[in-house]
Amino acid sequence: MISGLIPMDNLISFAIHFAVVIGMLVIFAGLWLWATPFDDIGLIRQGNAASAISFAGALIGFAIPVAGVVRASSSIWEVLPWSAIALIAQLLGLWTATRIMHGLVKPIERGETAAGIFVAGIAVTIGILNAACMGG
Repeated sequence: MISGLIPMDNLISFAIHFAVVIGMLVIFAGLWLWATPFDDIGLIRQGNAASAISFAGALIGFAIPVAGVVRASSSIWEVLPWSAIALIAQLLGLWTATRIMHGLVKPIERGETAAGIFVAGIAVTIGILNAACMGG
C-alpha cells in the first residue's frame, strides 16, 4: 500500500489502464488529424478557434465511451476492442459530417466557429451514443 491508502495492485491496474487509454487517445488523435481535410494543428497554431473547437470535440467524443468502458470493464483486454470501435465511430462521424456539409472545410479554415462547433457537436453526440450502446 502507498501511505496505507491505495493497494499496490490497484495502483498498477490504474497505471496500465491509464497508459493504454492515453495510447489509444494518441492513436485516435493522429488518425483524426490525418483524416481531417484541413491542417488542424497548423490552424490551431495560427489561433483558429474553429479548428480548435472541432479537434477538442473529437477528443471529448472519443474519451466519453472509452471512459465508460474502462469504468465497466474487468480487464484491459475489454478496453482495447471497444476503444477501437469508438475510434472507428468517430472517424465515420467525421466522414459523415464532411459529406453532409460539403462546404465544411473552408469555413473551418477561415476560423468560422459555427463550423467547428458543428463538427465538435457531432463528435460529442457520437461519443455519448457510442457510450450508451457500449453500456459504459
